Amino acid sequence: MVAKKTAFKTKTACKVLIYLFVLLLVKPKVYAKSNPNLPPDRPLAFKRAKSLDNGVSVSWLEQTWAKDILNDSALQDTDFELLKTLGFKAIRLPIAFEYLETHNVPIQKVFSVVDNVVKQCHKYSLKLVLDYHYGALDDENYTRETQKVIGTWTEVINHYRSVSSDDLLYEIYNEPPHMNPQIWKDAAYNIVTALRKIDKKRTFLVGASNYNSIYEMSRTEPMADENVIYVFHFYEPFLFTHQGASWAGQQESTTGVPFPYNAENFPALNPQSKNTPGESNYNQYPRDGNEQSVLDKLTIVKNWGDKYQVPVLCGEYGVYNRYADEDSRCRYIKAVRTSLKTLNIPGMLWDYNDAFSIFNGKPSLETLPDCMKDAIGYH
Repeated sequence: MVAKKTAFKTKTACKVLIYLFVLLLVKPKVYAKSNPNLPPDRPLAFKRAKSLDNGVSVSWLEQTWAKDILNDSALQDTDFELLKTLGFKAIRLPIAFEYLETHNVPIQKVFSVVDNVVKQCHKYSLKLVLDYHYGALDDENYTRETQKVIGTWTEVINHYRSVSSDDLLYEIYNEPPHMNPQIWKDAAYNIVTALRKIDKKRTFLVGASNYNSIYEMSRTEPMADENVIYVFHFYEPFLFTHQGASWAGQQESTTGVPFPYNAENFPALNPQSKNTPGESNYNQYPRDGNEQSVLDKLTIVKNWGDKYQVPVLCGEYGVYNRYADEDSRCRYIKAVRTSLKTLNIPGMLWDYNDAFSIFNGKPSLETLPDCMKDAIGYH
């Protein structure tokens, strides 16, 4: 009798253990938006990332090829009115800080121009991201360049200390080059750590090496700072978005590439692209040149953000508009925008009024094609 009771207790205990083990296995995954145990600043970073959705870059203060970038193509009040009318919620302002410094332009003169953008964004209830564009950091000079970046941001932080942290965010460094990912990660950590000492509440935007690559991002881990938005740029398939772009070299010399892929009007490979990455991109395009491929690649970033429960942002997407036909440009931008919304990833277009502009001419409702109005959700 005692043996039977002991055996019964043993079986009961085993059943309880098995039940508890099954509960652990089927426990639902808790995502960042509903996780009450997130560090205090993490939900704030998610909120601010969402506030940047449906944003656009205004590429004017990064145009180092212009004669006087502080005066050329300055935004007018009518531009802010148009941006607001079109439903944009945020502006990203790339600034060639290092270029301006090396050309002996006082930073106070830069501030005098940026101050007006800050003022207008406040007037029209637009969020603003200031972006450190065209830095010179690489594997060899990262120690010196990191200090230079910190020095510039220190001046920016002190100048805009009174501007609400909800309205103004800082992207610490645009498109770190193809460099050792660990060196960039260390540099980014040092920049953010230094700046956090003087600005406790500001949200910083940080991307991965290899030009804010989605693939590099997927191989890294978030930094310890909790008030960070992780930014990536999306221009895939590159064969389409950068066709004919001279700065991309011979690899993108094939033009007339449609989106999505269509065998009937797919151009022949430009001989100049032979034996370059452009040739492999060309051969891959029948599989990459479609909406599903766009969604699949953006899902890589979505999965990474969910894994670490951190906010991600598509800081740039768009099409070089000189050679891509209008309808293809519209279809591509709509495909990316739709995929971002499906995945709940905020996105910012590149750009407002330059080589990737969504307009056919000077920005206005009249120069915005109907298909582009549909693509950006303007009705």
